[in-house]
Amino acid sequence: MSDSIIQRSVTTAVARNLATTTKTPPQMMSITPRHLLNLLPWVHVEGGTYRVNRTKVELPRAERVELILNDGVATFAPDALRSIPLFSKIHEEIIAKMAARFKRENVQLGKTLVTEGEGRHHFFIIAQGQLEVLSKGVHGSDLRLALLTEGEFFGELELVSAKPSEVTIKTITPCVLLTLSKKDLDAILKESSGLKPQFEKTIEEHIQLSASVNKYGERNIDLVSGLAENVIIPETFVDYSSEPREYPLSSVQTVVRVHTRVSDLFNNPFNQLEEQLRLTIEGIKERQEWELINNKKFGLLHSVNSSMRVSSRYGAPTPDDLDELLSLVWKKPAFFLAHPKAIAAFERECTWRGVPPVTTTLYGAPVILWRGVPIIPCDKLEIKSRYANNQSLGTTSILLFRVGEKDQGVVGLHQQGIPGEISPSLSARLMGLDTLGVASYLLSLYFSVAVLTDDAIAALENVEVGYYHHYEHSGPIGFNLGSGI
Repeated sequence: MSDSIIQRSVTTAVARNLATTTKTPPQMMSITPRHLLNLLPWVHVEGGTYRVNRTKVELPRAERVELILNDGVATFAPDALRSIPLFSKIHEEIIAKMAARFKRENVQLGKTLVTEGEGRHHFFIIAQGQLEVLSKGVHGSDLRLALLTEGEFFGELELVSAKPSEVTIKTITPCVLLTLSKKDLDAILKESSGLKPQFEKTIEEHIQLSASVNKYGERNIDLVSGLAENVIIPETFVDYSSEPREYPLSSVQTVVRVHTRVSDLFNNPFNQLEEQLRLTIEGIKERQEWELINNKKFGLLHSVNSSMRVSSRYGAPTPDDLDELLSLVWKKPAFFLAHPKAIAAFERECTWRGVPPVTTTLYGAPVILWRGVPIIPCDKLEIKSRYANNQSLGTTSILLFRVGEKDQGVVGLHQQGIPGEISPSLSARLMGLDTLGVASYLLSLYFSVAVLTDDAIAALENVEVGYYHHYEHSGPIGFNLGSGI
């Protein structure tokens, strides 16, 4: 205080020493709502393992060819061709020679690779870029049947037969393709003439098997229906998979250390041990949700079957894209899961088209609905960006689920009743004191997630989150959206 001013009261600085301060418990920015943990139905698992029994699949669905990048150049191992059902049982020598004959082609945007009704007799694997598959509808217009991206393939049937193509295929981005021609395949079979009969027999068996299974690859159940009498009733049975998938429980663990001097002397108004455990458990739960989505062995992103993956048609997530997901998981879809940036990108597209989605409340927070299905925000669906620490630009995925054992959906897995349990499948156990008076507590959380059938989860991939529309209008947005629809 200046010497020229007479002190007339005790100062706030010293008076504060006599006051009781109002405090909060420790705040932690990394805590998120973790809606996925709340929305998944959790199944108690005996013995730490959950076995998913399925019916026997006679003809597996096509998987994407696993690509290997060497200095930015995409290649694949010969065995990767076995992920293509037509080639799954081909002799090893033929497979190895086929893999060696693939050529690399750079194809520009807008190039027609295959024309409906004609035959090019080439087999293509997409190493980079996107293609669209078109077919003439009954009204004569081109209908988009599919969008193909990295690791997907087409033309395998045209490679082994003389029939013309049933579709037109065009590039919608610049592409890098790995190609094998029918001429090269014929040369391989000529070189390995002793294996040619076996190759042809394997192809013929595959074609016959394709006619005897349903769209899921399961053998058709023999039935009879109608009004005719004296009809022999067919006999049938449903076979089971001999190698069901098993999900062992994974774990997240850590040791919390608290000095007894801290917990003895500084325990009011907040219990120091409880706060340390609470914040650590929050971190464990955050990691649990990340693992449920991203773990390479059981995570949901890695559990989506290739047939249940679609690519965003224009980069930004559109209503059409989410409708495509709903057409895949159409049996009781429960919820979408998306990064908040992906949700914002979808809302921008809806605004541009003049179809703002409906909003509802979930656990006290607003979420949007599309076709009545909630879109749940989750930052564990990460954004892949070339810019370090910048999630404003880049691509991500959007997932759609069906959940529950009864509906053959997605279920969370845990084991209740473990020693030291403080919540289902989470335990805290005192490990003891060291010679310095530090107490150690072991925190363990056991969990996993299982997809009961392939059609319980679908993914929209290559979702661009950084695209913004430039609005040019003189009135309300809704009056000037014709060009954006």
